Amino acid sequence: MSKSPVPSGLLATVVFVLACRASAAPGAVQPKVEKLWPDDTPGIRGIQEKDKPSLTICLPPADKAVGSAVVVCPGGGYGHLAVGHEGHEITAWLNSFGVAGFIVKYRHRGNGFGHPAPLQDAQRAVAVVRSRAADFGIRPDRIGIMGFSAGGHLASSVGTHFHTGDPNAADPLARVSVRPDFMILVYPVISFTEPFSHRGSMRNLLGKDPDPKLVSLFSNEKQVTKNTPPTFLIHGGPDRVVPPQNSIAFYLALKKAGVPAELHIYEQGGHGFGLGPGRTVPATAAWPKACQAWMAGRGLLTKPKP
Repeated sequence: MSKSPVPSGLLATVVFVLACRASAAPGAVQPKVEKLWPDDTPGIRGIQEKDKPSLTICLPPADKAVGSAVVVCPGGGYGHLAVGHEGHEITAWLNSFGVAGFIVKYRHRGNGFGHPAPLQDAQRAVAVVRSRAADFGIRPDRIGIMGFSAGGHLASSVGTHFHTGDPNAADPLARVSVRPDFMILVYPVISFTEPFSHRGSMRNLLGKDPDPKLVSLFSNEKQVTKNTPPTFLIHGGPDRVVPPQNSIAFYLALKKAGVPAELHIYEQGGHGFGLGPGRTVPATAAWPKACQAWMAGRGLLTKPKP
């Protein structure tokens, strides 16, 4: 899975935020890190402060903002988080064309958590962004989710296992829909039941001997419906870590359900290439422009009228 050296504890947060600032678009609002669950994180007992889930808010310059947002889930096999090339580099890219980026530091097996903790954190992130859309200068119906590798599995889980909010919930955020309005999945893990599954991600998420029903439930190509959000998929053809059949299976399920989808599989390029340049063959560096064009085609880059 995608690997990026990550310092521990407070140092990790400092390095992460400084990197965001260094790569941010001129005039961008300085990144801000907030806890996802200030008081009542599910299953939080005993977790160290450094491991608590958080949301890093990276907003574009106000004069460039287009009113759209993307919640970003870095990869790492559900065992760590590649917050560099699959986190802050991505939000800097999004900010460069006016899209707000929100990086989720979700719980994972590396700090002692499996299912349902990652999904709870990612869903919470969408709810936070949607509930504060006006504060962030975005539209509540223009909030997407993006994931890389195992983070792509998490993002696709949010897009196929969502709730639309409980109006009677005591927690105001539980009243907010967590359905993303679109998804961007980059070399994602999708299936847990097929031979092309990434077994390490499944083991980290569901445990060593998971219930077969749970394995099937989180084989997300099986969970696509007509209500699954429109999706843009990217994969490297020679990817031996997470084979491209994962993206293909999800794309075919989307098409069968009548969900708008676009799939790019590159002849060259392996796994974990992030934005492309300097990490693999030049061919994969084309996907960011293709993704930006897809977003523009869906009206996500057009500034809403006042």
